[in-house]
Order: sequence, then structure tokens, then C-alpha cells
Amino acid sequence: MRFGTLGTPEVWDASGTPVRVPEARVRALLVALLLREGRPVPADRLVDELWGDRAPAEPRRVLRSKLSLLRGVLDRAEPDGRARLAHGPGGYRLAVADGEVDADRFRALLERARRTRDAAGRAALCDEALALWRGPAFAGFAEGFAAPAAARLEEERLTVLELRAEARLELGEHRLLAAELGELVRRHPLRERLQAAWLRALYGSGRQTEALRSYERLRRRLAEELGADPGPELAAAYRQILRQPGPAAETVTNLPAIVDVLVGRDREVAAVRELLVADGPGRLVTLTGPGGVGKTRLALEAAGGVVEAFPDGVWLVELAPLPPSGGGTSGVAAAVADVLGVRDADAGEGTPAGRVAAALQGSRCLLVLDNCEHVLAETGALAVRLLRGAAGLRMLVTGREPLGVAGERVVEVPPLAVPPAGGGADAASFGAVELFAARAAASAPGFALDERTAPRVAAICRRLDGLPLALELAARRVRALGVDGIAARLDDRFRLLGGAGGDRPDRHRTLRAAIDWSWHLLDDREREVLRGLVVHADGCTLEAAEATGGDVLEPLARLVDRSLVGSVDTPEGKRYRLLESVAAYARERLEEAGEREAAEERHMRYHAGLAADADAGLRGPGQRAWMRRLGREHANLHAASSTAVRRGDAGTALRLAVHLFWYRWLRGRHREAHRMLASALELDGGPRRLRARAGAFLAYLDLVAREADAPLVRVEQALAAFDGADDEEGRTFVQWLFGPALVECGELAAAETQTGLALSAFRSRGDRWGIAAALANRAYLAYIRGGLPRFETDGAEALRAFTELGDDWGRLEAMAVLWRHADTVGDHAEAERIAAEALELAEGVGIRLNTSFWTCCLGRAALVRGDTAGAVERFRRALEISTAHGEAYGARLAELGLGMALRRAGDPGRAAPHLRTWLGADPGDHRSVDVVLAFAELGFLAGQRGDDGTALREHRRALA
Repeated sequence: MRFGTLGTPEVWDASGTPVRVPEARVRALLVALLLREGRPVPADRLVDELWGDRAPAEPRRVLRSKLSLLRGVLDRAEPDGRARLAHGPGGYRLAVADGEVDADRFRALLERARRTRDAAGRAALCDEALALWRGPAFAGFAEGFAAPAAARLEEERLTVLELRAEARLELGEHRLLAAELGELVRRHPLRERLQAAWLRALYGSGRQTEALRSYERLRRRLAEELGADPGPELAAAYRQILRQPGPAAETVTNLPAIVDVLVGRDREVAAVRELLVADGPGRLVTLTGPGGVGKTRLALEAAGGVVEAFPDGVWLVELAPLPPSGGGTSGVAAAVADVLGVRDADAGEGTPAGRVAAALQGSRCLLVLDNCEHVLAETGALAVRLLRGAAGLRMLVTGREPLGVAGERVVEVPPLAVPPAGGGADAASFGAVELFAARAAASAPGFALDERTAPRVAAICRRLDGLPLALELAARRVRALGVDGIAARLDDRFRLLGGAGGDRPDRHRTLRAAIDWSWHLLDDREREVLRGLVVHADGCTLEAAEATGGDVLEPLARLVDRSLVGSVDTPEGKRYRLLESVAAYARERLEEAGEREAAEERHMRYHAGLAADADAGLRGPGQRAWMRRLGREHANLHAASSTAVRRGDAGTALRLAVHLFWYRWLRGRHREAHRMLASALELDGGPRRLRARAGAFLAYLDLVAREADAPLVRVEQALAAFDGADDEEGRTFVQWLFGPALVECGELAAAETQTGLALSAFRSRGDRWGIAAALANRAYLAYIRGGLPRFETDGAEALRAFTELGDDWGRLEAMAVLWRHADTVGDHAEAERIAAEALELAEGVGIRLNTSFWTCCLGRAALVRGDTAGAVERFRRALEISTAHGEAYGARLAELGLGMALRRAGDPGRAAPHLRTWLGADPGDHRSVDVVLAFAELGFLAGQRGDDGTALREHRRALA
């Protein structure tokens, strides 16, 4: 059998067939044994290397199970292979013969190459050694116990690359080597042997000036970073370059002279250049992307940097002027023949394709075929023919979709990076902003990116999707309109960005022309699907696209291929999005077709159904998945609600508002929930059941925000709306919901009544979720009343039920009860443990309402430990979260914590207002531990000021 360590650790049988290693720990065990090269390894050492400080409860037993699995792998690799893995006095050992491990074969080839004087033979041995590598040494384990061995192998790999480069220099392969070594030298700038080979390759390619500059940069870096001078090899290479003029650099290309700097594409240029000169069968590279993304400019920059690697030239062939055609190769081939100077009388069969193929046999050149999307089939057929007949030929193609031929390497050119909305990062560091600023400064002298213009430019770049064409066209308007004028007119972007690109091809003179070019290449069904997608806000799933557009799979796939629709992976599958400019164009076409009303209707119905499904799914094991899904669909759900309200469709507006209430509450989107409920209730009609629920939810939000003048009256009115609505389930849910809201209003007795009624109704229906939720409420009420036994019992029962149900929100509610119990009885270590676990859970689920509370709990734990600075930071963060989401109780809790922390930090002046904010909320007869603490803290503050009378009064209030 064979063992692989030069990449992901693998096992092969004698025929070379991979044998599956069943799991990561077994693979780690294999690595640990192979590293010893047949020497025994004690069991304790294996346990330590496999698990570190996270060993299982019975490590030796688990280790034996992993050893058994590994023996099974060895058995599948060869008859009685398990016998290789033996146990003896020193531990476990794996018997491996010479040459069975790829690393051993690699090292043997390295030694042979070192002893070989013939340059061709030495290069061949190095190629054979490098071919054994499938990735980084010990991939997946190179940062653990295998790190030293992996580092040694990677060092030896570099040695082989250097030895190979020197052999190829002897063989005269200077031009190709100069292009290939550039990226390797960049990754290892201080390897002098590698640098010396690169300098000689540059010099031998006629790039003497570049070689001298590279030497000077390296000399300075060695001095600055290592305090050293270049070694003998580098110095000798430098002297040779100085003594002898380099060979003449012959320019064989028709690439146009570049008149501007390519901005924000360094990574893409380097990646394309590396593909163009890399060894291997993939000699066709295709750049794809939407119109105006900069494919042509990127291709020219990439090709211009590898001219030296192609002694027979780099040739640009413009395909945009060709008419659309249907499948032969004559048009494209004729264009290539014209650029290469191939005449009708030249050798080859009597077609342009045949003559071009004959002319390119034996040549080493690069063909750049630009803008092939309208002659895609022709270009693909010609590429296959030419690449098969000319082993030294490379091709770089640009288009709005791939050619779809064998061996093609597709590079999707993305829009330039844009700053995030509201992000604090420096806008100038993003490619889109950098491009806009450079072009604006060129067309409008005096323009500068500063504190005033940077946010506006960032917003323009986001609205234009980072699309270089759109950015450049917009930047040319800065002189006339300024950045404020441009930003204000982006809703009419096609008029704004029209007629500003006179030096460009027709298809790129305006933003509309760029999209028109793609639109006219689509068939009727593709255009219909693209129009329909525009009603989806912030993208859609395939399911949503089908619900609103019918059978869209094939046309949608073609639109993705043609770079008009983008796609990203999500847990629900692919999600499809339109660039904002493409969406604006498609929206115009949708209006022209008279399809907008029908498309919006389908979109609204689909998302109303999604909201109904989600409402049930948010209580139980599917909670996390639904939270994530609704988060991704937030813009669509908002759009569907707006459509329903605009149309006066009360039933759909109520469905959306009611079914999304619980999600919005959990997410902390209380103001949004309030707006949607109020807007739906303003419409006439709709099912009575939904109107009752919407009214109750609206009342609840007003209660918790303390915006209800008569809480008890408001609750009675909300519950009365359920009379005759045939919705006892809804009434019970609302009664449960009103419990904690009434506590916040100081109506403790009413809160107990509603909670008791809800608990009885839930029990009569056998609703486990409702029972657990009501028990959590009852526990909180017991906490306020000082009933610790029921407090702990109800909380523990609620936690068990919610855990069994898989409801994370419910677990957090019950954990809050148990945290309060631990905090009340003085078990501060347990309280901090619960708080830390709960905060991690709340952040993982995305329940912002709980995030504020648990951040406060950790702030209180920091106070107990004497970490006042940490406590202040926690409470401030909690206050920010609560304020942002309009969560009154969390804000008050954070205010109390900040007051306590600031007093202990010796800042009584800032502490007092926070404490008074808590008490200023008029808690009525709600005398929780927190209220007691607030009075006590104010007493301590008065005592610190020497005001003994006030201190005594506040402490008496606390005792009461």
C-alpha cells in the first residue's frame, strides 16, 4: 500500500485506488504514527496529540476504537494490513516499508536531483518530485502536532523549486521562468537562492532594468528586516547583470498602450497572470461578469504582464464588431486570421479556422479574444480546435458567460469592493471608492476625498454596485453636479449616466447601452424571467422565483451564466440577486410589458404564506433555521407588506403583520412590528381573528414601551376583541403575553391573573410550549413576590420542557429565571456561568431582546468580582442594544447597572442620573430586587457626599 502526506493524508492500495479513512480523528492517528517512521508511540502521547486538553472521559478506550478503525482501513488497502499496526512495550507502531510514504519518495528524488549534473535530467527529477504534492504537507494537521514535520517538508519543497529553476535557467527557459517565479518570489521575499534565480530569469528575458530594481528592493529589505547584506549567490547574479548588457527584449504584441491606472484589481490581475503561465492542461482562461465590470481592462492588464512568457507574441482580437452568428467558426476565425496576418493563400485547409490552426502549430503565443458573448458557440469551437493543434498556445477570453468547453478555467470578475452601509472602515481603502475618486479628480480638478465627500462617495458606490463602468460614468459628472447632485439623481441613473463616455465603444458609452447589449442577446423566456425577478427585494430563493414566475429553472440558470443574475449559497440553497442597475433596467422593462401589478401580487401572496409557515416554525426545534431564513427575507417581507397596504388588501396585510409579530419581537424589531400592525389595522376589513390578534399585539407593544395611559383598560379592550372571533388559541397566547407587560406597568395582581388564566388554558389543550412559557412567567412573578421555592421549581420545569421542545428562546426565558434564583441566593459563580452560556446562545440564535438582558447579567457578575471597568463596558453595551431596539426594560436594567458600576468606580456624579432613571419609571408596587438595589445605591451615594439624612431615607426605602 501507499501513504500520502504531501497534501491531505491518504491511503492507497497497490493499484493506486484511494482507501477511505472514515473520520478526522482516525486520519490524525494515521499522521501521528507515520511521523514516527515505524517507531513505537505511547498511548498517552497519542491521546495528547489527538485531543490535547479536550480528551474524552475514557481516552484509552476511545483511542482503542480509533485504532480499530485504522486497522480496518489497512485491511482494505492490502490483505491482512491490520498486522502492520502492532502494540508493544513502547506503545503502538505502524510498519512502513521504504518508498511507501510519498514524503520518502519525494526526499529520495531530491537527493538524486542534487547529484545529477545534467540540467535536463535534474529538471525532470524535480518535476517528478513536485508532482507528488497534492496540497500543503499534512493538510488539515499542519497547525497541530504535525507542524514541525510539515514545515520541514515545505522547506524541502522550496528547495526543489529552486533546484528546478536553476536547471531550467541552464536550459535557457528564461522568459517562461520569469513569469512563473514572480508569484513564488512575492510569497518568499527573503529566500536569496530563489531571488537569485528570478533575477537571472529576468535578465535572460531582456528585463535587465527590472532585475536591477528587484535586487535593490531586496537589498533594502534584507537590511531593514534582518540587518544583513545579500549573500554570495545574489551578489554574483547582480554583478553579472551589471557587467553584461541583457539580450534585446523583443516586443511581439498588438496590445494597446494603457493610458490609465487599473484600480482595485491587483489580486485579480495576479491570479489571471498565474493561470496564464501555470503548467497543466488548462490553457484556456475565460473572464466572465456583467457588462461594465471591467473584463476587457483586466484582460489587457493581465496579458500585458506576461508578454515575455510568449516568444511568439500576445495578440488581441476584438470580437464585439462581429455580427451575432449561429455555430460555425468562420467569423471568429477570420478575425483571428486578420490579426495574425494569416492570408488566404497560406497553408492549411481551405477555411479560416484551418489556416489559423496551421499557422499556430508549434508556436508559443497568447490569444486574447475580447467580448465573445454574441459569438459564443463559434468562439468555443475555434478554441477547442486551436488548443488541440498547438500545445504551446494559451487563450484568454472575455465574455458575459463561459464558453462551456472542456479544460476551460473560468474566472468570474466581481464588481469592485464597496464599503458596508454604516461601516466604520476607511472608505478610501475600498476599490470602488478608490476608482471613483481617481476618475473624479481627473475630470474635476480640486475634487478630493475628505470627511464630507467620503460618506457620499461610499453611498454612490454602493448604489452602483461597485460596477466600474457605472462608477467611471458617474465620476465624470462630478464637475457638473458634485457628489451630492449625483447621489440625489441615482433613482434616474440611466439618464444620469448617459452620454458621458464618448471615448468608449458604443456598448459602453452609457450604462443603459451596456445592459441593452446583454438584453438583446436573451430569448423571450429569459427576458420574462429577468423582468419577474425585479419584484424580489434583496434576492430570492429558487422556490420564491418559481412561485412568482413558474418554471424558471433553465432560463434562470442561463441568466446566471450570462452574468445578469448573481447567486450565493445559503442553507436553503442558492439565492439569486440582481445588481441594482440591472434591477432598474428590468423594472423599466416590466412596466413596458404591463406585468408589474400581476408580479407584485404573486410576490405578496407567496411571502404571506411564508410568514404563516414561519409563525408556527418559530416555536420549537426549527426556530434557528426560521430566524435565519426570515432574516434573509426581511426586505421581501417588508415589500410584501407595503404592497398589501398600498392595495388596501387588509386580509393580507394583517396576515403578514400578525404572523411576523413573534419574529420581529425576538429580533428586537419592535418599532417595525408596531408600524406594520398599525398600518394593517388602519385598513377596513380582514378576518376578525386577525384583527383581534393585531390589536392585542399592538397593545402589548405599547405596554412594554410604557406608552399606554391606562394599562388595565387597554388589556381589557384587547381581550374583548376576541369575543366572537372564534380564536381561543389566540386569546390564550395574548393572555400569556400580557403577563410580563403588566409587570412592567406595575400591575402585579393583573399580571398574576392573566398568567394563571393562560396556564390553565394551555394545560387544558395540552400545549407543552404554552405551559412552559406560562411557568416561566409565573416563576418571574414568584421572584417579585419573594416566593423562592416556586420560583426555582417553575423555572427548572420550564427549562426542561423548552429543552425537550428544542426552543432556544424558551430556554433563555427559563435560564433567566434560574439566573435570578442563583443571583438572589448569592451563588454568584453559578449566576455568571448561566449568563455566559445564555449570552452565547442568544447571540447564536440572533434574539436581540435577550442579548441586552444577558449582557447586563455579565456586567453584574463583573461587579461581584470587583471588575468595575469590565462592568461599565458590559452595561454600556447593554444600554446601546436596548435603546437601538426600543426595549424599555433592558434599558432600565442597564441604567441601574451603570449607576452601580460608576459608583464603585469612584464616579458618583455620573452614577446618580443612571440610578434615578430606573426609579423615575414609576414602578408602582413592583418591588423587585432591582428596585431595592437602586434605593440602596442612592443611599450609598448620599453617604459618600456626607448627606446622612438622605442616605438614611434611601436605605429605609430599600428596607421597605
